Amino acid sequence: MDEEIEVTSQENWGQEKDLVYNRLTAFKLFAMTSSMVISVNELAPFGKTGPTALFYLLIAGIAWFIPITQMAGEMASIDGWSEGGIFTWVKGSLGEKTGWTAMCYQWIHITVGMCTMMYVVIGALSIAFDTPWFNTNPLVRFGLMMLILWATTAIQVIGVRKIGQIAEWLFILGIALPVISLIVFFFVYVAQGRPLHMTLNWHTILPHELDGATLVAFVPFMLAFCGGEASAPHVKNLIHPKSYSKVMMGLAATAICFDLFGSMAIGMTVPKSEIQNSTGFVFAYGKLLNSIGLPGDLLQKIVGVLLACGVVGELGNWISGPNQGMYEAAKQGYMPKFFAHTTSRHVPFRLMVLQSLIVTVSAVLITFTSGADADFAFNVSLAATTAQYLMVYMIMLVAYIVLKREHESLHRTYYMTKNPVVSIIIALIAMVITIVAFFVTFIPATETPDNLRIAYVFLLALMCLVVSVIPLILYRYKDKWNW
Repeated sequence: MDEEIEVTSQENWGQEKDLVYNRLTAFKLFAMTSSMVISVNELAPFGKTGPTALFYLLIAGIAWFIPITQMAGEMASIDGWSEGGIFTWVKGSLGEKTGWTAMCYQWIHITVGMCTMMYVVIGALSIAFDTPWFNTNPLVRFGLMMLILWATTAIQVIGVRKIGQIAEWLFILGIALPVISLIVFFFVYVAQGRPLHMTLNWHTILPHELDGATLVAFVPFMLAFCGGEASAPHVKNLIHPKSYSKVMMGLAATAICFDLFGSMAIGMTVPKSEIQNSTGFVFAYGKLLNSIGLPGDLLQKIVGVLLACGVVGELGNWISGPNQGMYEAAKQGYMPKFFAHTTSRHVPFRLMVLQSLIVTVSAVLITFTSGADADFAFNVSLAATTAQYLMVYMIMLVAYIVLKREHESLHRTYYMTKNPVVSIIIALIAMVITIVAFFVTFIPATETPDNLRIAYVFLLALMCLVVSVIPLILYRYKDKWNW
């Protein structure tokens, strides 16, 4: 009996020690979540959208992102729900099968997202090395994608810690520095009285027609705020748990400003007809610097290389991060035991190879269907990533509504609101936005060539169908994964 008490006390002491060791300040949580949410991939599409970008950013940030993160924080603070992320939250409300499905969707969505990242890398390099055929020749584009993808996958064997350190520096040099400098040069451009290609006022900011083109323009703004829920499990580690709400609101404000100034720097200095989604950032950088009297042609080549490195670092994070959760699932029998294996550095390399194989299949479908149209490939991959991630949020929102209706008695350290009715109303509003955005992703953008519009819808529907079926098949045979 005494031995049992001693073991229990040692376990409790160990848990308390881990909690103290992993204590987070509000600023540290803000920094961690920023790296998951803020990206450069959407800045060119935002700039092409025009003045209404501000309206879309406010809707996506205030009416959707903040509620989503608040709900995630509440679910993560429930006793016993702090580990496992969305799998645990959905499982607690809707059952094991639905929890597994949500986690699988979250894992698979990034496979198409990686194609988007690689298109940005190739677009940046095509300008840096003055090789436009990188972007216009589908065979060359696919070959470069495979080189980037499998080289980034192979380097994962050095371990998550070193990958994280490399990615941190690549983010600073390849994303943060170019974007911040672009915004600074934009202010110089405005101060010099240079011509602006759009005007911001109440008349131009608000969309005047609610049609397919207007709704399609909103889709990239949803993706810009996806991923904020990933840091919710850390709410238990905050020194002051109530500061979580302020952190998420601060992140929303930061992301809105970052995306707004970055996109305006592109949209106001480059005519809409000249903005390409995959090359828009680097092209705008050079054009902007030339306009203010700096050697833009040279500096845009340097920025193109830096941006490519930064996005590759982001790609490395997405290869290593989500696979940790799937590795835990494989250990618990949700996947064949073959995948419940790591290297000597605790890297689930077999899962990473599986993920990269899925990315390869997606790259074949999108790249060769698009032909020489690099923007079409970018748009399809962006829309497919958004649609698949929104499937995760639909399940999460249903789980939260069920939680507030049936499990309000569960103890938690954080509440979005103490009033269950208000919480459910907020969740329903977020659900409506999510469902509308999901179906809108299937509407081709206005600039999509007529001969590719059917291919656009077919590719999105096919990828969403495959993604929907895979976790159900895996779950059905989970009791037979004994090899």
